[in-house]
Amino acid sequence: MTATDQALDALALAARAADSKGGDDLVALDVSGPLPFTDVFLLVSGNSERNVIAIADEIEDTLREAGVSTLRREGHSTGRWILLDFGDLVVHVFHPEDRLYYGLERLWLDCPAVPVAPLLAG
Repeated sequence: MTATDQALDALALAARAADSKGGDDLVALDVSGPLPFTDVFLLVSGNSERNVIAIADEIEDTLREAGVSTLRREGHSTGRWILLDFGDLVVHVFHPEDRLYYGLERLWLDCPAVPVAPLLAG
């Protein structure tokens, strides 16, 4: 399977929103093969707890304005690892230490990467 156009459109919006708030090391993975409930993971790092929260808030606001509802949000109060579930897209915004510790890139190594740089330019 491959990610749907709807998931890729949401990914582009989320990536641009994260980038606008200083999100670092954006990585998108097509997880539609092994996971039946979502198509794409977007992993983003913020440089502090405040920055992690600001990035997550901007992503949520941007997608809401585009008509994409947040189905679930976890971790917002701590600003260490915020998970935003939009259905076809799940965004993980990490503090760098937590991203390294949990290593989602290693866990989903078999999933194809979705190039993020072209999304930022578009």
